[in-house]
Amino acid sequence: MLDTEVTLEIPFHDVDAMEVAWHGHYVKYFEIARCALLDSIAYNYREMAESGYAWPVIDLRIRYAQPLFFQQKIKVRAKLSEWENRLKIDYQISDAETGRRLSKGTTVQVAVDIDSGEMQYVSPAILFSKLGLSYE
Repeated sequence: MLDTEVTLEIPFHDVDAMEVAWHGHYVKYFEIARCALLDSIAYNYREMAESGYAWPVIDLRIRYAQPLFFQQKIKVRAKLSEWENRLKIDYQISDAETGRRLSKGTTVQVAVDIDSGEMQYVSPAILFSKLGLSYE
């Protein structure tokens, strides 16, 4: 299905005294890749709100296999794996030079009608349209 990849360099302000990236920053790296993925279908957070839906993250999972270090160049791949009832995006962080997998994770988002505040149990038609799929 839909996927994208971004290349990042671990900045000094993300690391501790041992020059290892703090584990909480991985969420930020996922978010950067997720926004690139959503931009590729012209349905990022502004477009979501304009369509009448918020898409909060309701689940986040991260597997820390190897540390990330100051000035290390990484590739963060985001791949859409579910869209019918929710947005499930799978992530993989790898070393940009060697390709070695360093971390992986997932996020799950659900559509919430902005006006009513009600969670949608089926993804809205606008998402299917943005993905070039028919809505049934």
